Order: sequence, then C-alpha cells, then structure tokens
Amino acid sequence: MTEPALVKIEVVQTAEATCPGDDTVFVAARGGGDVGWYGPVSTEVGRTVEAIAAAVAGTPVTDHRGLVRRLCRAVGGDRRGWPEQWAVGAVDCAFWDLHGRLLGKPVAELLAQPRARTQVPAYASWLRADLTSSETPDALVQVAEEGWAFTKWGLRRRPGPTIASEARDLVGAVQRAAQHLGTGFAVDAVGTWNPELSTAFAAQVDASALFWLEDPLPEHDLPVYRRLAATGLPLAVGERLMPEEDLPRLLGEIRPAALTIDVVGCGGLTRAVEIVSAAREASISLYPHGRSLVPGIHLAAAFPDVVPAVEYRRQWEPRRQQLYKEPWTPAHGAFPSPASAGLGTEPRRPQ
Repeated sequence: MTEPALVKIEVVQTAEATCPGDDTVFVAARGGGDVGWYGPVSTEVGRTVEAIAAAVAGTPVTDHRGLVRRLCRAVGGDRRGWPEQWAVGAVDCAFWDLHGRLLGKPVAELLAQPRARTQVPAYASWLRADLTSSETPDALVQVAEEGWAFTKWGLRRRPGPTIASEARDLVGAVQRAAQHLGTGFAVDAVGTWNPELSTAFAAQVDASALFWLEDPLPEHDLPVYRRLAATGLPLAVGERLMPEEDLPRLLGEIRPAALTIDVVGCGGLTRAVEIVSAAREASISLYPHGRSLVPGIHLAAAFPDVVPAVEYRRQWEPRRQQLYKEPWTPAHGAFPSPASAGLGTEPRRPQ
C-alpha cells in the first residue's frame, strides 16, 4: 500500500471576528483525504508560507525531517529571518497534525512513547502587568491564586538618570513582588535592557525569589549572557534561538535556568524534538513559549522529564482560543494530556 503524501499547502483566513492586530491566518496541509491545520499566524508569515508551499508537495506524511529540509532550502537555509522561520514551523506543525489525523493518534503519541503524563502543568504569564507599575499587586494576587505552577511578569526598563538608579528600581520591583508572591516567580525583561543595566541588576539583586530572568537583551548576545550567568543570576533564553545556533555550546556556557523556545518560532515540532534531546543531555528544563501553546502542550505531554510546564499567556490566550473548533482551556493551572487525533488546531470557521 502506498504511503499517503502531502498534496498541497494552503493558507486560509479565519472568518472569526478578532481585535485589531490579532493573528487570523491558518495553514492547511492536505493529503491522504484529510487536512492538517496550524494557526493562527500573522499575515506576513502566511505570505511566506504561500511562497514556499510548492517546495513540499509530494512529501510522504511520515517524512518530517525531509519536509523541514525542503522548507529550509526554499527559504534560504540558515540565513532565514523570523517570517521564514515561523513559516517553516507553521507548515511543519500542520504536517504533524495531518500525520496524527491520518493515524487517529494525538501528535504527542507520535513524538514519544510511552507517555505517562495525564495532564500538562502550565505557568501563567501576564507581561503587561509590569512589576514596575503601581497597579501590579492586584493582578499578582488574582493570578497567583488560580492554581498555576508559577507565574511570570514583565520587568521592563524604565529610563532613569543613571544605570545604577534604574537597576535599583528594578531590584525594588522584584522585592515588592516577592512580598506578594513569596518565592518562585519569573520575570521577563522583553529585550528592553542593555548589557550595562543587566550587569548592574545582577550585582544588586537577591535572586533567591526568582525562577528566572528572561531575555533581558534585544539580541541573543552569548558573551554578555555568559558573564551574567557567571554571577549566579538565573537566566532564561531560547525564544530568539536561531537555526544555526550551536545549542550544546549555548547550554554548556550559559547553563540557563530555563530554555524557553517557541515551538513554531524555532522551526516547528521536528526541530523542537531535537532541542529537547540537547536539553536533556545538558540537564536543563525546557518551558515552551506560550505563543505556540498547543504544539507546546504536545511537546510537554511527550517529554515530561524535560518539559515541566508550558506558558499560558493569561492576558491574550483566551481570545486566541476562540479561533479553534475545540478550544484549549486550562483547569486549576493545567491542561489534560492530548487525547484527540492530531494537534487540535483546526479553526472554528475557516473561510
């Protein structure tokens, strides 16, 4: 019997009403009499998918590495930027969804066997509730009481007269948050700091309450992160991981407290499984970024020893879930392990 193959990739706009600026594009992988889906992604990523779609027609549905190789060649190898990287990841995830649908199995079951995890813990992030804001304490209490594994908050740079004073303000914000949350929360600088501020913060902060400081720098600056890690500051990196990244070197030299890859943004589930292997080898935990929540849930269900929890973007994700035929809704800070065929990313009302 001939193995089913991918017939074509299409880009589909959802008919759902959303807020201005929301992603509303889905990728459809058609083959074997079924359709695999992934979305939503941005219009720019959708245009990139359309430009590379012809390169993967005819790929057998089990040949995930072959699909990724063809996609990478189509977008220019390791020289691709973020729209190309996301396009590769979106097609890869739609292809995994198609594979799972054709076999009648959840993608997590295709990634690894056996799977003992019955639920996938989540941590809640609310980055617009910045710790430097006077309005934050109410949000801290509200979200912390919802049963999450832990919480993550914004810690953006606020310009001040000197770097030293800016660092003191950031340290004070962490100390105030600790009074409400106790120990065990994470912060995300969202790439708003510079090396000087990062160094000053590391020198002043008592980091015992922090799970990690995520992405303080706008660029993936390995030498600076190496210096920060040497101070004992717990760092989280990975969202800006590039295809040509020397991952063993990154994990070995920085020893981050967490690796926070975006499953679609890193190039898809096929690439993410390779990153899981590297993280396991380095004994470093991986926490998938919440913008690609659903494939992150499957990754966590498949590899519970490496992926303790996924990020749930408390502020934005409920609206995104309205686009799905079957929304993913957490209960008491966790999701049930995937049980339906495929990924579970079919749009509710595709045009």
